[in-house]
Amino acid sequence: MRALFFAVALSIVTALSGVCVCGQTPQPSPSDAGITPNQVIGEVKAIDATANRIVVKTDAGSEVAVMLTDKTSYLRVAPGEKDLKNAAKIAFTDVGEGDRVLALGKVADDHKSVPARVVVVMTKGDIAKKHEAERAEWRKRGMLGVVTALKSDSKEITISTRTAMGSTPVSIPVTEKVDMRRYAPDSIKFSDAKASNFGELQVGDQLRALGERSTDGTHFTAEKIVTGAFRTVGGIVTAVNVATGEIKVNDLQTKKPLTIVIKSDSVLRKFPSQAEMGGMMGMMGGGRPGGAGGQGAPAQSGQPPAAGNKPPQPSGGPPSGPGGGPGNGPRAGGGGFNINDILERLPTISLADVKAGDTIVVSSTKGADPTRLTAISLVNGADTLLAMLAPRPAPGAAAPNPAAGLGSGISFGIGLP
Repeated sequence: MRALFFAVALSIVTALSGVCVCGQTPQPSPSDAGITPNQVIGEVKAIDATANRIVVKTDAGSEVAVMLTDKTSYLRVAPGEKDLKNAAKIAFTDVGEGDRVLALGKVADDHKSVPARVVVVMTKGDIAKKHEAERAEWRKRGMLGVVTALKSDSKEITISTRTAMGSTPVSIPVTEKVDMRRYAPDSIKFSDAKASNFGELQVGDQLRALGERSTDGTHFTAEKIVTGAFRTVGGIVTAVNVATGEIKVNDLQTKKPLTIVIKSDSVLRKFPSQAEMGGMMGMMGGGRPGGAGGQGAPAQSGQPPAAGNKPPQPSGGPPSGPGGGPGNGPRAGGGGFNINDILERLPTISLADVKAGDTIVVSSTKGADPTRLTAISLVNGADTLLAMLAPRPAPGAAAPNPAAGLGSGISFGIGLP
């Protein structure tokens, strides 16, 4: 959405001033890309009608007072518009808190205020509708997986997607038409992904692609690809500090302490107990084995059923108990299901719902400090999930580490738009 606002800003400057900008984008402040000498972009945090001003908070956190006069013009554009041809004239009273705005005018040297000649608005409601439509498309035509091989000569990616039937390889060719983006270190939002290319990919990256899957399920024709180097960690919670947004855990794999940082954009979910898994399998059934996330039969409500309200078991019989790995996990009758699809349908929770002693799984980008992870996604009550993912031990062999299955195709670091 940020990139769209910068594109709209450039066209607006050209249309209103009649000055040739010769393809150059106004230079942002070194410390805040939302502030340039002639414009401010951000979210409306407060409206003071008496003082004729709006307080705008940029994506970097700066607050700027947008000063308004009787000569200020107000325009509303829909998300996705590339110019002002379809812009609608609105009034100051049509601007609301939470709207995204572009204020055009000479910004004060201290970057604290701007007398606005024009205010361009994308309403909070319009943005929400746009995001929901994008999410629906990524769920329907999306693919999630972990990069297992790269062919640089043919620019072909092979990913592994994890289903109840095991790990399924899928080949994704990368052409010049594919829009590629990549998460930066310590970033947690889909919108933070930057323009990327095939050369930045690494085996082990998580990948989300939008496009069409072949009939046999082995190939995927991508229109958009988003990747990132993520860490997926399982741990036992030792302490929770709701005030600071931090969780202390012991890493199940390394046995070392870690600090999980929860930000406002982090998504926390609750995994169902083993007893509740039967109902979920019925709701997730009907998809083909290895189906892309969101391409199987979706749950009607989008949420797993509550305990005691489970639909009948599918024809494949009841789900297996914990410890099942590939070929031995819960199955939907007649087909497979995608673990990542299940994770995205789980009910959300708050940090206050996480307690000491809980088992969690956390996904994070690889940041500068390996002992601190900024959570993109966190799943609480993950004992059943880890048991589902764990490989089956050979006869007579010791049980594997509880977190042994986390690297075998599960990828929930990359969220939806």
